[in-house]
Amino acid sequence: MGHEPQDRVVETLTRIAFLLERAQASTYRSGAYRQAAAVVAGLPAEEFGRRAEEGAWTDLSGVGPSTSEVVVDVLRGRTPRTLADLEEDLADRLAAASPDGHRLRAALRGDLHSHTDASDGGAPLQDMALAAEAIGHDYLAVTDHSPRLRVANGLSAERLVKQVELVRAMNEVLAPFRLLAGIEVDVLDDGTLDQRPDLLERLDVVVASVHSKLRMDTAAMTRRMVAAVSGPHVDVLGHCTGRRVRGRTRPPSEFDAAAVFGACARHDVAVEVNARPDRQDPPEDLLALAADAGCLFAVDSDAHAPGQLDWQVDGCQRLATAGVGPERVVNTWSPGRLLEWTARR
Repeated sequence: MGHEPQDRVVETLTRIAFLLERAQASTYRSGAYRQAAAVVAGLPAEEFGRRAEEGAWTDLSGVGPSTSEVVVDVLRGRTPRTLADLEEDLADRLAAASPDGHRLRAALRGDLHSHTDASDGGAPLQDMALAAEAIGHDYLAVTDHSPRLRVANGLSAERLVKQVELVRAMNEVLAPFRLLAGIEVDVLDDGTLDQRPDLLERLDVVVASVHSKLRMDTAAMTRRMVAAVSGPHVDVLGHCTGRRVRGRTRPPSEFDAAAVFGACARHDVAVEVNARPDRQDPPEDLLALAADAGCLFAVDSDAHAPGQLDWQVDGCQRLATAGVGPERVVNTWSPGRLLEWTARR
């Protein structure tokens, strides 16, 4: 056995993990395939060859019956059933998008909202960066949560500083791909932001989102959101209604959309089209209002795992349906132009 069969096995296990993440399967299930891929990748060539001849896989820690079956199928030249089913499901989903949706997705240069295992994501920074590069991005903003969101292990000021330093160091290795140092910062009750202003000034991208008191009365929520986007630090207004449309559903927050989107337009803040299947935020009527208000947009995955970075096509379809072209989508811009825009702060 040469090195090529081992590479094929690792690539197949990794692809299955990616597609499971994209399908919002349990982190336990997708993690099992990523773990098996790491175990197989770490085998010396001689040991891999011996195990391939003997079919001895399940005695390896981290390789179970399902992942072992995939290994055997690949080595025998068969397409694993799990992979075939996931690829078929993905093809069906992609076929549902219009040509305009696909054109907008093809125009995207990056993603401005993603999470790592530093907060509530399921993968380390390096894995998220490599996955973003693999799907054709030029850049990825790392926007882990701010400290008040304890349930999501939000980053303290000290942890954020260390993450920024890590991002800068990794960019020396990843170039020309670029990681952007960012944050998804909580919008507090009065519209102020849940992180030190001097640290927000150091970041490449600031996404501001409401995560608490989502049932606040309309007038108060409007004041809260307008104050946030009118300040000096915000680039993107994240998942503006906070709704959930799948799983444990949640109704959208109520606010004066014309006032909020008008403030976004005046202050050059992009309205996020959150592509998570369980969010699909903003709803179609608000998306149309934001478009009419002249807002910029960011189509973001809000990914918490590598495979979820591929959700952007769903957001692109929704934005294309609203009649918004690539010129108003900030993450179709080059890294240089994007950073000039965020530097307006």
